[in-house]
Amino acid sequence: MKARGVLARNRESSAQSEVTLAVQLESETISQPACNFCFKDLAETLLTLESVPSLRELGVLIERTAISSSELQPYLGFKAGNYCRHRVMRNDFVEMLVLCWKPGQRTPIHDHNGSHGAVFVHEGIMWETTFEYDAETGLAYKAHRELRAGGLTGSELSDIHQIGNPDVSGEDLITIHIYAPPLGVLKTYKLGSSTIDLYTPADPDFL
Repeated sequence: MKARGVLARNRESSAQSEVTLAVQLESETISQPACNFCFKDLAETLLTLESVPSLRELGVLIERTAISSSELQPYLGFKAGNYCRHRVMRNDFVEMLVLCWKPGQRTPIHDHNGSHGAVFVHEGIMWETTFEYDAETGLAYKAHRELRAGGLTGSELSDIHQIGNPDVSGEDLITIHIYAPPLGVLKTYKLGSSTIDLYTPADPDFL
């Protein structure tokens, strides 16, 4: 069973664009990038980069990678209260983390403030909600979707979203995140408000 990658570009009425990567698992053979990377190969390839990769380039790398649960084992760990962040690699241009979520754990509503990122669902159910921001009217709901194992989503520089493991999932969630360049201070938002706050993600629980 392999992952099929689809790159879709949705244009907003404001003429801004949002790039979304979606991956669906299929049992039949389809013309697609060969899965000739393992998780270690992906990390090592990212470490050799000498410039910031595009979101599309990140998507292609993930599509080429077959990730086994045994390879992720050193980066797994859960805690009460908030999701766990485990860093796999980081350089000046890109970073990769494994995040572990118990049911009900989620991010604040945020953007990536100068970084784009790809998120791959390895195990579990992830909900993603996207938003639109207007300086006068504030933050408004835009769309919502669910991704399961094999799902891949991408956020461009200006995208605002919230992701997490829904309370009703009844199972743990494991996701792989690649950000380019590495995350710094993020902007956070509140629904119906024009106020923008700053948020620095906690240091990874494991490096």
